[in-house]
Amino acid sequence: MMAPRLKVLIVDDSAFFRNRITDALTQAEDIEIVGIAGNGQEAIDKVRTLKPDVVTMDVEMPVVDGISAVRRIMTESPTRILMFSALTKEGAKETLEALDAGALDFLPKDMQGAGGVGQEAQSLLLERVRAVGRAQLPVKRIPSPHFRPTTLRQSPPVTPAGGKELKPSLVAIGASTGGPVALREVLAALPRNFKLPVVIAVHMPASFTKAFADRLNSVCAIEVKEAMDRDSLRPGLALIAPGGRQMTVERGPAGHQVRVTDPLPGQIYRPSVDLLLSSVASSLNGNALAIVLTGMGSDGREGARKLKTNGSGVWSQDEKSCVVYGMPQAVESAGLSDRVLTLDEIGPTLARTI
Repeated sequence: MMAPRLKVLIVDDSAFFRNRITDALTQAEDIEIVGIAGNGQEAIDKVRTLKPDVVTMDVEMPVVDGISAVRRIMTESPTRILMFSALTKEGAKETLEALDAGALDFLPKDMQGAGGVGQEAQSLLLERVRAVGRAQLPVKRIPSPHFRPTTLRQSPPVTPAGGKELKPSLVAIGASTGGPVALREVLAALPRNFKLPVVIAVHMPASFTKAFADRLNSVCAIEVKEAMDRDSLRPGLALIAPGGRQMTVERGPAGHQVRVTDPLPGQIYRPSVDLLLSSVASSLNGNALAIVLTGMGSDGREGARKLKTNGSGVWSQDEKSCVVYGMPQAVESAGLSDRVLTLDEIGPTLARTI
């Protein structure tokens, strides 16, 4: 029996862009467009009556803006929402607010110029709509700024498959779809005096990672910044790989540092979790802990394999708390995960065991 088609509501104040999305989605037999809305209030009303599986939502709209519409929808009629955003500093900030409000993922609005949705962009759109349509409905997770775990139970030592107790000197985190909200929850649970440096690769556009790092820095006790080439690693500092580039860890003249470089031809993920984790495996000799969070695909699996070969530890997010289970599932299915934790558990467990 054929699975029911995904019901999609398209929300945008631009008729031109609505038509582009409509043209792209109608090519897929497993997707049904059940409605169109031209402003945020219309979106709220149509979600209530049409009950779509997925809403594609523009950030900037009249009557009720996209962020406010997301908040209303997630309060009144929780629905999976894919945001469209301008690739600007302001667009990045607004999109991050929409993700905090409950949207699951985002795409740049100008996916392939103004001339229409090309084949590659259409494939990306279909992939994201399907992923969002299969995703868990989000539970609203807004951690308090400077959260400190106080009454948490003691946790056993971090022990990789080799059996020896792991005493990592660095934490490396990878994420994709659902990652911005998940990373906020994990990092907000770490105390100001957290003893280790943190390096992060999350699949985001180049114009988003600086705004994302600044946003995290404003709500976390540890320092969070977008990485620059040759930034030194130090305790209590989280470095986020710039979107559109690659970040690796190497031993420098004064200790470990990151290298930020342009991607090579053929590298699909920019930044790549595999590349980051592989560099950590090479430069830290098994003294690291990797955490693979929610995300589509399998980026991170091969890097985790190299870490485990060198004696490092690997944690992964559990299926129920993931927006998309792809990346953690790839790690777990390969037998590489030492601990499978819910999103609620990862940050506090990290804070009390390191």
